[in-house]
Amino acid sequence: MSKLNKSLMALALAGLSLVSLNAQAHKPYILASTTEVEPARDGSAWVTFDAAVAENLFTIDFTLKLDGLLITAPDGSKLEPQNVNNGKLRSTFDLNLTKPGTYKVALVNAAVMGSYKDKEGNMKRFRATEETLKKEVPADATDVKVSRQETRVETFVSTGKTDMNVFKPTGAGLEMVPVTNPTELHAGDKVTWRFLVDGKPAANQGVSLFQGGVKFRGTLGEIRQTTNDKGELTLTLPAAGQYMVSTSWPEIKRVEGQPPQMPPRRLSYSAVVEILPE
Repeated sequence: MSKLNKSLMALALAGLSLVSLNAQAHKPYILASTTEVEPARDGSAWVTFDAAVAENLFTIDFTLKLDGLLITAPDGSKLEPQNVNNGKLRSTFDLNLTKPGTYKVALVNAAVMGSYKDKEGNMKRFRATEETLKKEVPADATDVKVSRQETRVETFVSTGKTDMNVFKPTGAGLEMVPVTNPTELHAGDKVTWRFLVDGKPAANQGVSLFQGGVKFRGTLGEIRQTTNDKGELTLTLPAAGQYMVSTSWPEIKRVEGQPPQMPPRRLSYSAVVEILPE
């Protein structure tokens, strides 16, 4: 990839435009230094997070902006990140876990993008928000095509104990509601994860599990399963390591020789989880 193309890709993804989280795509992620934290003698518990975009997990390609960052404590309260740094290649921040339990760290964004023809018949493309859409598309535009894209990037950490309080669904977009706490994962265990679209079961939804370290392994090693009518899938966890769970809705049908046709609404979800040894 040329430097120009990399720069264009960075501009798109740094604002967290929705990308297809397939095997070939650049993937936005939030990676915790650890998912299980033992409190220090003074009761403090700290975790550091990296936020970046990578084609091969978790090798850094370029930074990921933290606009839309939501941190939820076990009691449902919202926390602010500390020591935030938006670097050239990655963003970083710290989190003080002040209460025992499981925390959810999520980067949630929405965008509106599409194309239209101006009064001279020229094709124009745009990227906007719901608030700026009318300004981006002239009133006399024709052949207007709009795609609303929503993305959720998550990770989870626990200290002192684990609980499921932060996994109550919001009812908006594509979400994972785990039956098995994602900070209690060990190689060889069977786990169940449930996926929802706007609060309803995401039935027949393809979900992928990617292990980090592709650069050193030389193979992608994708594990892919499909949810049942309840939006659930059960899998036996592979070897210990850091993994990404990813899925997009709806599935985009690709025709050889043609660019993919974006649906009116596109949802993507990804989460980084840590699988520990048996």
